Amino acid sequence: MKQYFQGLLLIMMTGMILSGCTQKEAAPADPYVMEGEKHFKNIKMLTNGGENAEAYLSFSETKLSYQATFGDYQCDQVFTMNIDGSGRQLISTGKGRTTCAFYLPGDSLILYASTHLAGDDCPPPPDRSRGYVWQLYNTYDIFVSDLQGNVVRQLTDTPGYDAEAVVSPLGDKIAFTSTRDGDPEIYIMDLDGGNQTRLTFEKGYDGGPFFSPDGKQLVFRASRPVSDAELEDYNDLVTLGYVRPTALEIYVMDIDGQNIRQVTDVGKASFAPYFHPDGKRIIFSSNVNSETGRDFDLYLINTDGSGLEQVTHNESFDGFPMFTRDGKHLVFASNRFNQKEGDTNIFFAEWVE
Repeated sequence: MKQYFQGLLLIMMTGMILSGCTQKEAAPADPYVMEGEKHFKNIKMLTNGGENAEAYLSFSETKLSYQATFGDYQCDQVFTMNIDGSGRQLISTGKGRTTCAFYLPGDSLILYASTHLAGDDCPPPPDRSRGYVWQLYNTYDIFVSDLQGNVVRQLTDTPGYDAEAVVSPLGDKIAFTSTRDGDPEIYIMDLDGGNQTRLTFEKGYDGGPFFSPDGKQLVFRASRPVSDAELEDYNDLVTLGYVRPTALEIYVMDIDGQNIRQVTDVGKASFAPYFHPDGKRIIFSSNVNSETGRDFDLYLINTDGSGLEQVTHNESFDGFPMFTRDGKHLVFASNRFNQKEGDTNIFFAEWVE
């Protein structure tokens, strides 16, 4: 995932990504498509200004939920808009910081994480003296809102970070990330918040889960500190609610936590994975081919780790992809063609196989 990616923490990455970058010239016939982007045509820019990210389709695929910072907002709030970018509407309370919004079945309710119960103001940014880190704010909990912005239900209330919540395409389960047991792990629960069950148990950050099209698997990002120095750094940071996202790989597991397997092995920052509708491929964002570490592109890879293919060729940031169910369109966030440095916008592209 702004995840952070998934939340906001990932948007903080997009701000870093832009410094010192230049854009490639676009093909004249398709102004938002970069040279070499053979999977894209007819890209539409749905937002124009501010930090907009993590746009996810409603079940009807006529709406998008997303998080944004612009204007008088000091940190991310949750919004919805139509699939053509019209009809933007505030859904969250306007207080605290929010992340990772997702429609529930029926498209009348929206799931998101927020810190608003801990205060009206944005929580402070992470301590950058420790390098580039994401902060997993322990004041995040997961809420359900109606389309008028009324919070109708609180799904988590355990101490620690609860966020990065997504809904199964079957409409029966929610996966999310939590630090309730001390380490950032992936959990699953029913739509009403019941039966909250931990799925991952290895040392390291596990987060940003998304369901497979058949609802039987989860794809996620994870760090696995190995050396003594890595473990010491990880343990030191996680006690403060920090994660260093410079080495994240993509993993897949069954929704009961079994059959965990590593998909990527690139030693870089790979995140925001999403299944292709065929269930055999995964699209994700990574700086695997970046010399500076600041250039994030979208990549496709088979679920067995073969066939890595670079999809975007934008010399700044592309991330948070989501396919339509028929695989004919892709929603993603990008710094391409922004009017101001630091802006991230939502794009909607036709997908060409």
